[in-house]
Amino acid sequence: MTKRFGLRCALAAMLAALPAGLSAQAPEVSTDNTPFGATSGEFLLLGAGARGTALGNAYSALATDVSALYYNPAGLALMARPAALVGSYDYVAETQYTWGGIAFPFGGGARAFGIQIGSFGFKDQPVYTVDAPDGTGSVYSVSETFAGMTLAQNFSDRFSAGITAKFLFDQLGDASGSAFAVDFGTHFHAMLGQKPIKLAFTIANLGAGLDYSGSAVNVQAPREQPEGEDEVPSADQPAQYRTKAFPLPTTFRVALGYDLMSSTSNRLSVIGEFNQPNNNRAGFSLGSEYAMSRIGGTAFSAALRGSYSYASANNGHDDGLSSAGTSYSRSSDEAALQGLAGGAGLAYASGNFNIGFDYALKYMGNLGPTNFFSVTLGW
Repeated sequence: MTKRFGLRCALAAMLAALPAGLSAQAPEVSTDNTPFGATSGEFLLLGAGARGTALGNAYSALATDVSALYYNPAGLALMARPAALVGSYDYVAETQYTWGGIAFPFGGGARAFGIQIGSFGFKDQPVYTVDAPDGTGSVYSVSETFAGMTLAQNFSDRFSAGITAKFLFDQLGDASGSAFAVDFGTHFHAMLGQKPIKLAFTIANLGAGLDYSGSAVNVQAPREQPEGEDEVPSADQPAQYRTKAFPLPTTFRVALGYDLMSSTSNRLSVIGEFNQPNNNRAGFSLGSEYAMSRIGGTAFSAALRGSYSYASANNGHDDGLSSAGTSYSRSSDEAALQGLAGGAGLAYASGNFNIGFDYALKYMGNLGPTNFFSVTLGW
C-alpha cells in the first residue's frame, strides 16, 4: 500500500511539472504588434531647413519661421514679416531631398498663409533581376513630391493654431500613386520666471493611404482553364495586379521649449519632445540652441545647435525584429552616433531685410552622416 501510494505521488509530481517543462521549451512569441516599416511616403519625415534638422523633431516648439510650414503650422502665425526658405539635403545612398517654402503674414499679423513643396528621388538606376544579376540594360527613376498650403491664426497673445493641407505624388519607376493628408498644430507661448516658454502639440501626415497604379501593375496572365472543360490553346490575357493602399507615416508630437538665457544679444534655448508614430514605438528628442545677435555691434548674428533623437527601431537590439529569427550586427562606433545632429547658422539683418545661411549634420548610424544646407530670405 505504501509503495503504491508513493508511486502515485511521484507520478502526480511528474505530470504537474510537465506543463512547466513544455512551456520552458516552447519558442518565445513576440506580442509586439508595432507595424515597423509598414508605411509609405517616408520622405515626408525628412524635415525642412537645416535649423530644424540640427535641432531634431523637437524643433516644433521653437519653429516660428518659414520652416513652421513643415514642423508646426501654428508657429507660422508668429512670423513678423514675409519670408522664404530653400533647403537641400544630401541624403543616404546618393539620394537628394529638396524643400522650399514661402509665407506671408496678413490681417495685421493675426494670421499667416504659406505654401511649401518637398521633393525626393534619384534617377537612372540599373534594373537587376534573378535572370540578369549584372543588369538588364534598363534603368528606373524615383520621384516623390508633396505640396502643401497652410493657414495659421493667433487666437490670443499666447495661443495660435494652424492647419496644412498636403497633396502627395509618388512615381516609382512605372508605378505611380497619390494621396491627401493634413497637418494640425497648436502653439502656446508665455513667460516663466521672466523667460519665454513654448509648448506645441502637432499631428502630421494624417490622411488617406497611398495606392499605386500604372503600367508596372499590368501583366499578361494565362487564361484560367474551367474545371471539366477540355484544354484548348489560348493566348495570355491582359490583367492587373491588385494593389493595397499603404498608410502614410502619421506622427503625434508634444514639444516643450524654454529659454534658459534670454537677453537682447544672447539666447540659450533647450527643447524636448515626445512623439508617437504609427510605424514605430514611442520616441523622444532633446536639443539646444545658442544664438548671438548683433555680434560686435554689427548686423550679423550666429547660432550653434545640437540634438539627439531616439527612435526605437533605430537604436539598440530591442526593436521587435530579432523575434523573427533575424540577427543584425552593428558597428558600435557608428551605431552610437545614431540620432545625433548638430549645426550652425549665420544671418545678416538690415531693417526689414534679412538673409540667413544654415548647415546641419545628422548622423544615420551605420548609414553614415548626412548634410543639410538651407538659405532663408526675409523682407
